[in-house]
Amino acid sequence: MVDITHKNSTLRKAIATALVKTSSTHTIAAVVERKVPKGDVFEFARAAGLLAIKKTSDVVPDCHPLPIEFAAITYEVENVSIIVKVEVHTIYKTGVEVEAMHGASVAALVMYDMLKPIDKGVTIEQVRLLEKKGGKSDIKGNQSPVRTAVVVCSDRVSSGVREDTAGKYIVSSLPKYGLECNYYEVIPDDFNRIQEKAKALVVQGFELVIFTGGTGLSARDVTPDALEPLIDRNIPGIMESARNYGQLRTPYAMLSRGVGGFISNTLILTFPGSQKAVEEYLSALFPQILHVLEVKAGDPH
Repeated sequence: MVDITHKNSTLRKAIATALVKTSSTHTIAAVVERKVPKGDVFEFARAAGLLAIKKTSDVVPDCHPLPIEFAAITYEVENVSIIVKVEVHTIYKTGVEVEAMHGASVAALVMYDMLKPIDKGVTIEQVRLLEKKGGKSDIKGNQSPVRTAVVVCSDRVSSGVREDTAGKYIVSSLPKYGLECNYYEVIPDDFNRIQEKAKALVVQGFELVIFTGGTGLSARDVTPDALEPLIDRNIPGIMESARNYGQLRTPYAMLSRGVGGFISNTLILTFPGSQKAVEEYLSALFPQILHVLEVKAGDPH
């Protein structure tokens, strides 16, 4: 199966339909009036469809088992056809479109099985996905250029003892979110240098500045200490989300002291200094973090 461990759990919805076509208005009348010899077609199909939704991962090999938190099966009669409509909701890391389509398929198949003794012309015309919602695919990419800077805070990297991987990973990942790194620099773990760099980038009009490194607990980890006094509008939820995401993957994520918020019109983010942690922070925060820039610019939507 595809690895989804990097994804966030969000509310995801899907609606699918199946069209069961009979050859006679008499067949439709028998269904509606509950006079089909095998029983109540609507209720048998509904029960089977609900079971199919729950069992999708058992019969579709690449589907992940997931919690089904809402499922509804409804019907609409049009002339000699019955439209089966299936809606499924979950709060999970992956969508439920296959579950909805599987439920619609099985409900339609049960209808076919129950109706074929009285109608040799019954067919299943189509099964299709009507809509899906949830996940990062619903989040619009960045609509306008954002001047972005990446600053690596590390004594060892700035002195040439260690190569930078975290900062370069951020730079290489930004295009996925419609961003381009317009400035990249490595500086030491120095309180004053970090503050000076932040102030200079704000003055230069950068809208997003990501500092990576110096968020831990060693004596030289001073990035959040230097930046927090400069932030005039703190956004606690940013780092709460990042740490929570990381804590589900490593027990040490809670030790990161990162901060996030605005200095004037510049969004400041502080990431840990390891590439793995940076990967997790990007997965946890992007692209949805870019919405705060739209709100700041006056677009609440």
